[in-house]
Amino acid sequence: MTAPSWDLSFAYSSLSGDDYQADIEQAKSLIHAISEIHPSSVTECQRVLALGEQADSLVWSLSTYANCLASVDATNQDATLVISKLSALGAELNQAMEPAKNLLVVCDDAFFEAVLDGNDEKGARSRFRFPLSQKRKLKDTLLSVEEEQLLSAMNVNGTAAWGRLYDNLTGTMTTTLKFDDGSEETLGLSQAASILYGPDRKRREPAWNAIADAMKTNQTSFAAILNALSGSRLTEYQKRSKKTQVHFLDPALHDGRIVRETLDALMSVAKEQRHVGQEAGLAMAKLLGTDTLKPWDELASMPSLSDSQGETYSFDQGIAIIRKAFADVDPEMAEFVDMMVENNLIDAAPQPNKQPGAYCTEFFKTRTPMVFMTWGESMSDVVTLAHELGHAYHSWVLRDLSIDESNYPMTLAETASIFAENIVRDALFKEAKQDSDKLAMLWEEAQSALALMINIPVRFEFEKAFYEQRKDGELSADKLSALMSEKWSEWYGDTMKETNEMFWASKLHFSIADLSFYNYPYLFGYLFSKGVYAQRSVKGDSFYADYKALLRDTGSMTAEEVVEKHLGVDIRKPDFWSQSVDQVAEQVKLFNELIEAIK
Repeated sequence: MTAPSWDLSFAYSSLSGDDYQADIEQAKSLIHAISEIHPSSVTECQRVLALGEQADSLVWSLSTYANCLASVDATNQDATLVISKLSALGAELNQAMEPAKNLLVVCDDAFFEAVLDGNDEKGARSRFRFPLSQKRKLKDTLLSVEEEQLLSAMNVNGTAAWGRLYDNLTGTMTTTLKFDDGSEETLGLSQAASILYGPDRKRREPAWNAIADAMKTNQTSFAAILNALSGSRLTEYQKRSKKTQVHFLDPALHDGRIVRETLDALMSVAKEQRHVGQEAGLAMAKLLGTDTLKPWDELASMPSLSDSQGETYSFDQGIAIIRKAFADVDPEMAEFVDMMVENNLIDAAPQPNKQPGAYCTEFFKTRTPMVFMTWGESMSDVVTLAHELGHAYHSWVLRDLSIDESNYPMTLAETASIFAENIVRDALFKEAKQDSDKLAMLWEEAQSALALMINIPVRFEFEKAFYEQRKDGELSADKLSALMSEKWSEWYGDTMKETNEMFWASKLHFSIADLSFYNYPYLFGYLFSKGVYAQRSVKGDSFYADYKALLRDTGSMTAEEVVEKHLGVDIRKPDFWSQSVDQVAEQVKLFNELIEAIK
């Protein structure tokens, strides 16, 4: 089969269909019912929580459907309009819920326990305990009910609108690849980006330059987006700092369910050991025949060791590789892959107006996970698909839990995805019959080391420095480019002479409306997943059950609690992170040795 497209008919018939409109009306009715309740008693709070859960599921499902349509075709104006309307509907739900949530944050323990006591039609009310307990940690930074409601309402046409603008711009942008012979090729942004992952050396540099040129052309708009998002957040943090000072990292730490000590330990180890990622990049450059790594080669599939073009993979071949690797862990995981393919829950077909990137989402009404990417026939695409299917499997394991118990943080969200990458690469390495095949897998390992131990910290350090400077005013596009180049050079060192100065614009993670610092959780997940993966050989047959148990705890514990329970270590200390880096260093060393042996 060619790379597939989604079949979303299981969700709704269309945006204008009776089923879609009925759910919109039901969500509005639930929100109205919530807004009519003025909670002051235990019973009233219980009622709000139950109605809010139903409304949240509907709004989430409606939004997922519209976002999926927009991802496949950014020119779909109907989807874009509906997304905006649903953003407003979600804000209305937040405003309706605010009086009860505010009360449950500031109330005494006796009232809180009384609200959670007993059952309702969806089961034990204890399912609300963890998320509400997390909110109670923010008691000293809470605004008044009216202020929280106003903030939610303003965000619809504020931060959320800036995020939509970024998606609309990148989804409709075209790039022009210019070749040495004077010929040109025009592609959508996502199509040009997919070339960077492939084996075609003649097209990679033109594609990289074309993307950089497109970003440069629109740099004023992208700079406005970043400045608006950060400025809005900093203003909000200032308003919340009446009792306790809110640092710009605090919301990301709270969302990631980690403490500052954990982040500091993680980043300090990354900085001390950045030579591991740098060595991985230099080893890649050796195989590419360059002294240092070129930015357009950073994501590429391994070059052929002969004069022939690098190996390509059809979607069918990619799925077969992933299914087999998943089956080695447990047949249940392979059956999950079959289910995703058979139900057309993966959208990988290249399209001119397709948004760039890859992600996993979930249609909550039916607890159906869905994967989005653009297939470019490279081994990197195989690994990307495995990564997103890992996310999807994580959601699948949690499908019998409530919406609140399924809401895991980004730090732990990367556990299953990077674990999936590891099992695919490990399986292919074990099956390799010759050194060139082993080298291909070690290339993927080295590429991950470079991406997670160098590129991710660049993103974190750039964003951190940006927020520190943003307090004094907006940064121009030129200043953003200079700041990106500074952090790039600091972390890549001699591995790469050129800097990707427009990365602040081309990386969509910086322009996500409802999240800041969408970066360090990838490093956390990478090194944490190494620790989890190491348990596979230790535990043997008992590993799979323990692995599923770990995933099921991710929605109802902090990251520190999950790691302590399942691995018995304290991630606030650097030892755990250093041990995981040691595993990466061994793989990079093996990669270098094999390169020398083959050369």
